[in-house]
Amino acid sequence: MDMIFRKMELDDIAQIVAIEEASFSTPWTADAFHRELTMNEHAHYVVLEKDGRVIGYCGLWIIIDESHITNIAILPEYRGQKLGDALLKEVISEAKTLGVKTMTLEVRVSNEVAKQLYRKYGFQNGGIRKRYYADNQEDGLVMWVNI
Repeated sequence: MDMIFRKMELDDIAQIVAIEEASFSTPWTADAFHRELTMNEHAHYVVLEKDGRVIGYCGLWIIIDESHITNIAILPEYRGQKLGDALLKEVISEAKTLGVKTMTLEVRVSNEVAKQLYRKYGFQNGGIRKRYYADNQEDGLVMWVNI
């Protein structure tokens, strides 16, 4: 199984949207990803590719020495294989090389698997965004880490 991490390209958008739709109740659209890649100078996206197929991705917004993880997902059939762990590790490493000192993210308060992964990499609870998620008004837990 050959896996590589690489920068997301415009040709990846259809595969990324498929991962979004399989992973989130309010997925980002192809247009949103197109804008991120072509118009957002702060956006950095990494894909995880296996045998030529994009099976996961992570997005960051980097402003000076701070970074916000916008989204991270692995195709459902590849979950449980520590690939999200590998992807997060890669993204943190890349962020460090770009001069990032602090990373933040939001995660659903009910998403125990994701929270456990983030805590493994030192993320700490930073606060609650009440009714953050539009689909069911679930609170978002803000997490952060110094890297």
